[in-house]
Amino acid sequence: MDFNRNYIFLVGLILLFLGMEFRSVDSVILNTETSQFIAEHFASSTTQPTADFAPTLLSATPLISQRTIQPPQWLGWMLVSLGSVLALHSFVMPRP
Repeated sequence: MDFNRNYIFLVGLILLFLGMEFRSVDSVILNTETSQFIAEHFASSTTQPTADFAPTLLSATPLISQRTIQPPQWLGWMLVSLGSVLALHSFVMPRP
């Protein structure tokens, strides 16, 4: 696949809009299913968050509370700047 002007412009716009989204959001609260998936696949077994109450007799696994993700402030600025550079650079590239 050849990366031409249109692909670079599209990637630049996606990164620009994603960066603006990260700049406008302070934190994201994940739902229970996603929090459980992250706890099972990515977190170590000693740091899994559990709910404040004991699990019921019917469930064999402990209940996982919802996780909050707080992206760093520099991530939004980095994506905005990288996206704008790529979008502006695509205008000086030769047409396909």
